[in-house]
Amino acid sequence: MLDQLKQNLALRPHWMNAVMLFCFYMSFIYLPWDIFIKPLAVDQEVWFGIVFYGWLAKLGALLHWFVYGAGAYGLWKMKRWLHPWIELYILQVAFSMGLWGILAGDGAPAWTGLLVAALFVILAWCFYNKRELFAAS
Repeated sequence: MLDQLKQNLALRPHWMNAVMLFCFYMSFIYLPWDIFIKPLAVDQEVWFGIVFYGWLAKLGALLHWFVYGAGAYGLWKMKRWLHPWIELYILQVAFSMGLWGILAGDGAPAWTGLLVAALFVILAWCFYNKRELFAAS
């Protein structure tokens, strides 16, 4: 079993394995807690740079659960259908981070949101450059 895990992790670069492990964490630890345990009064979800609260946040968490579950499965199996969707989702995250950084007004300079957005654009570009890894399955 450990050999099978090592073989699977060897299918992709380390940074892609980190994204896959993040998707597994979100799918099996964070989002079940967020949806079923986290109190409705404090729930927040961000989509396209807009913060949603309460029941809308719970609905957004269900969408996030689907996205991260698909990402975890797609990366584990290196499914062809994941490309280009993963790049598009990461670019959506970049847009959200940039917009959120500008609109949040939490005292942080707006350029910090743009810097984080730039990091996600680079991550999307990295996935695009490794698109041939998804062609095999």
